[in-house]
This record gives sequence, structure tokens and C-alpha cells, in this order.
Amino acid sequence: MRDRFDGVDVFIEVIKAGSFSVAGSHLALSRSAVGKTIARLEERLGVRLFHRTTRTISLTEEGLIYYERCLRAVHELKEGAELLESGRHEVAGKLRITMPLLFGRHCVAPILVNLATQYPQLKLDLHFSDHTVDLIGDRYDLAIRNHSPGIDMGLDVRVVATQGKVVCASPTYLKNSAIPRDIDDLGQHQTLAYLHKGETFPWTFFLSDGERKKADLNPRLQFDSYDAIADATLAGAGVACLPDWLAHNHIESGRLLRLLPNFSMPRFDTYAVWPTTRFMPLKLRCVVDTIAKSLTHSDHSRKS
Repeated sequence: MRDRFDGVDVFIEVIKAGSFSVAGSHLALSRSAVGKTIARLEERLGVRLFHRTTRTISLTEEGLIYYERCLRAVHELKEGAELLESGRHEVAGKLRITMPLLFGRHCVAPILVNLATQYPQLKLDLHFSDHTVDLIGDRYDLAIRNHSPGIDMGLDVRVVATQGKVVCASPTYLKNSAIPRDIDDLGQHQTLAYLHKGETFPWTFFLSDGERKKADLNPRLQFDSYDAIADATLAGAGVACLPDWLAHNHIESGRLLRLLPNFSMPRFDTYAVWPTTRFMPLKLRCVVDTIAKSLTHSDHSRKS
């Protein structure tokens, strides 16, 4: 019975990857080993599954039919495993999780490290990147995203936090500069701006009538890293607009002073995103619930 299914996983991976060599790298196999596996599968089935050229591969008609049946079978097997997993009473197994570089390192990773100490059988692969990954194609179980994931029929979504921004400066800087009392005052200050995709990220405020107003800034320094902006702000280089979770401890300790407290700024949601599944595994449910509970009850998600 086992021989009948040998090579099916390699066959599916070749189609997803688009080549023998890429599939091999995903499966830790050589290109030759992948080719031999496919050849044995074709011999056993008595049909050719792929059209091959020196540069490309494509499914034959028989290969497409077989692939569709394989996907159905794999889906049923996955749902069976998830059903069993959902009924477990112990948080165990492996999860691959991707998250934004800075927010992940400062806010999410500490939560997951603490969770892993509570559940010795839980294994976590944590990946940090500000690029949006293909959860299914890259085989991630969960993503934390600081932007709306949009509508994707293959993904489930849950809001796990709400983030805000605060304008602040160090006491050292404010010794030699007047404290800004109004949004327009910011134009007279040395501001430290965040660069997003080569553009200066605007500082937007809500007015008392609910309208929005962008500050007219003349940035002295610009960075594509909020960590670097925080360091420069602490060093007295100017006024910054920082994520509330990054500025909070510095404000509490007095190393930074919050400015313009009467003007609120737009907030945005942070999402947990995972491939849609009929039966949510206990390990995944535990991680998502813990992240949501911890961030909701932390200072990171409090309104500024």
C-alpha cells in the first residue's frame, strides 16, 4: 500500500515550485533525486505526468487529472489530522510563524517565547520580515500583519491588537527648543521622519471637529527604521512620531516627553492571519488566543 503513495508529495511539490530543482531545495533533495522519484511514479502509473524541455515542465492531460485527485486526497488527510489535533488536550507540535521585523521582535516574540516555556512540546519557527509572504506557498501556519490582509477566500483573519502613534522628544532637545503646543508648531522644529518606500511618512492628526490634518514638516533626518528614530530621539536629535509600543517605556521612565497630547492620531489594527481550516488545531488556537489576549491587555494597545 505504501508504494502506491510514494512520490506523491514530490509530485505535488514539483507542480507548486514549477521546477525539479526548486522542488528539491524545498524538500532537501537533489534535482536528480526529484527526477528519479517522478520517473518511478510515472512508471508505476503507466502514464507520463509531465511534458519536459530543457527549461520548462508542464503537466500532461493525465498529469493534471492525477494532480487534481492528489490535491483532494491531501486535503482530506490534512482535515483528518486537524480534526484529531483539534481534539487534543495538550498544546504540542510545530508552527511556522512570520511577523513584522520590529513589531515582531519587540511585541510578539516575547509572548511566544514565554508561551513556549509553558508548553515544552510546542515547537516554534519564528521568522521576521516586513515583506508580505505567501502563507500557503511558503508553508507558514500563521502570520502577524500590520496591515489589512484584504479579502482572501483561503485565509482566516483575526484582529489581535490596535496600534497608535505618539509625538515625543527628549528633555535634552526641549531644553533648547520651545515645546510645540499646536500642530503648526512642528514646522519650526527639527523633526525625525520615517521613510516608507522612499516617501516621508506623514504625521496625521485628528482635529476637534473630526477632520484630519497633516503636519507641515521639515525633516532634519529621515530613517527607514523606527528603532533608529527612537535612538536619535533619545539622543536629543529632534521631535519624532513613534509607535506607542516603542515609545511607552521611554515616556514612563522620563527619557522621552510626550508632545501634543490633545491631538490624537489615527490608529490601525494588527492581524493574525492563517490558512483556512475547518478544524483549527489546538496549538494554533492557543498561539492566536495568547497573542490577542497579551497585546490587548498590554500598553501596546492602549489608546494614546
